[in-house]
Amino acid sequence: METSASGIVAGVDIGGARKGCHLVILRGRDVVCVVNSSNPEDLYQQCLRHEVAAVGIDSPCQWGLEGAGRLAEKELARERISCFSTPTQERALVSTSGFYGWIFNGERVFQTFAPRYPLLTEKRYYGARVTFETFPHAITCSLLGKEVASAKLKRVQRRKLLEDAGIDTRSLTSIDAVDAALCALTAQLLLQGKTRTYGDVGGGYIFVPDARWWESRSLP
Repeated sequence: METSASGIVAGVDIGGARKGCHLVILRGRDVVCVVNSSNPEDLYQQCLRHEVAAVGIDSPCQWGLEGAGRLAEKELARERISCFSTPTQERALVSTSGFYGWIFNGERVFQTFAPRYPLLTEKRYYGARVTFETFPHAITCSLLGKEVASAKLKRVQRRKLLEDAGIDTRSLTSIDAVDAALCALTAQLLLQGKTRTYGDVGGGYIFVPDARWWESRSLP
């Protein structure tokens, strides 16, 4: 098994064809790379170049299962955390709205990263290079509380979360970059064993920060 002691992590915010994807790489509290690209290979090569250990991706890691959906999304919904309901691949393919384009982009990112960053299919990080699914709203709910987290205030709340964690946000000039940084922050916590897990192997896992770490703010 390839293992990595690197504390360098990344987060990817997935967008549609026009917006592209945003990558943020963190080394401890320092933002060392910010990239916006529609080509997953660009993001992959940056992660290899910086010897990233774990990559949090804001996109479904699995399609929904016919008649069953995804357990992770159901578990989040039971905790009153709003979560996108991922369709089956077949339903997405026949849709003519174009809405699901970002999910197909996310699928391409996971596939591009797979040779060196396979999807994490266990509930805890085991020491190898990995990708995993997370998303900024659930991260914010975990750290601020569901009653406080607000989509209307996301630009302010999410940036402040990063700043409260000691991360300099001046290079994060868009909400997409902020969201990618939140995914990277979750990757740091994954390495430290400070995440919660929703879901199962069949439908894929979603990882969010364990709120108990927040008081200490103990990043590398």
